[in-house]
Amino acid sequence: MKVTLIAHTPEPEKVIAAAAKLCYSASDINTLMNGLTPEKVESFLEMLTDMGHESPIEHISFTFGVEGISRACSHQLVRHRIASYSQKSQRYVNEDGFEYIVPPEIEKIPEAKDEFLSQMKVIEEGYHKLAEVLIEKHTQTFLDAGMSEKDAVYKAKKKAFEDARFVLPNACETKIVVTMNARSLMNFFGLRCCNRAQWEIKAVADEMLRLCSQVAPTLFKNAGPSCVRNGKCGEGKMTCGKFKEVVQSYKLLKAGE
Repeated sequence: MKVTLIAHTPEPEKVIAAAAKLCYSASDINTLMNGLTPEKVESFLEMLTDMGHESPIEHISFTFGVEGISRACSHQLVRHRIASYSQKSQRYVNEDGFEYIVPPEIEKIPEAKDEFLSQMKVIEEGYHKLAEVLIEKHTQTFLDAGMSEKDAVYKAKKKAFEDARFVLPNACETKIVVTMNARSLMNFFGLRCCNRAQWEIKAVADEMLRLCSQVAPTLFKNAGPSCVRNGKCGEGKMTCGKFKEVVQSYKLLKAGE
């Protein structure tokens, strides 16, 4: 799994402070950024946190490239609706010889890993055979319709991949570009950094938070699962029971340790 911070709003914390300044002062647009020293920016951000005034942080966004994750993980990721996504398409991209993710619990049990790899091989062969049959059939159909051989093969492959992908597993590796504003990220971290989150999306969320903390350390100082953000676990009876350990681990993560 690899997460890359592709782009973000320049001077993100200063932009948030400027938006907050407009809410609470008589400043005009042309002078909003004036006098926003690092100390004043930090003060504005702390004030917003104390007040629970979150709308100003929507003015900044972060774009990530995520690769080496499974379709099982990406299906969870795209459920976060206030975001933008561009994902590698199984409809247009040939998945012959596809990469796949092996869950850690399967990886560490030799018998389970052998069976998993065996099943991936069967699926890979099935995808290949299915795509070949469909390409042959569709190519002939397009040729019979008067299409040139080059165009017929091109369209046949596209049509074949569209249906052959139905045999691909959740383990299939995918790549996705994700853009979220900071408020959506806070919500995302609150849910997906929790110990109760599925292991793969938690790993993605942790790395995204680490990268965000390097760019906007004051803003994301208290970001993370509810025990980090609110000082108490929000999972009720389903708590992991590791409050102190989790809080300490996110202090180290944000410090780059």
